[in-house]
Amino acid sequence: MPVILKYLITFIVGMVPIIELRGAIPIGVGMGLSYFEAFICSFIGNILPIYFIVKFIRPLFDFFGRWKPLKKIIDWASEKATRNIENNPRLQNFTALGLFLFVAIPLPGTGAWVGSLIANFLNLPPKKAIPPIVLGVLTAGIIVLTVTAVSFGGIKYLFSAG
Repeated sequence: MPVILKYLITFIVGMVPIIELRGAIPIGVGMGLSYFEAFICSFIGNILPIYFIVKFIRPLFDFFGRWKPLKKIIDWASEKATRNIENNPRLQNFTALGLFLFVAIPLPGTGAWVGSLIANFLNLPPKKAIPPIVLGVLTAGIIVLTVTAVSFGGIKYLFSAG
């Protein structure tokens, strides 16, 4: 398989919700990419959609909110996400930290996509939402890279010079 195709597959898998870079890194390494190549391709693929989700998902919510069953779900999720934070000024100060920690934990459903949706529900502007999400993706990527390296027997590679 050509290396460009391996890069592209790793990049695209990094963009897929739920899987994100948590699945893209092991897939890239499994296809023969270096740990660094797999990390970079999956990281870029994972962070690329963040701005668009944070900035443009609200009009989609408004559009789909026209239908009663979907409106109930959207309103419930939005109210659930914002209620405690809006009522507690101390929590408002820790929103960015909470968003970072949520995205940084490399478990299914805690990645950039869901973090971006949460930021949108909290009405965080992209300027305040994107940095903690990107740092969370970076942290999760380092954790997944380390686990992948250990799993694939690449711990020597991580500590080798050059």
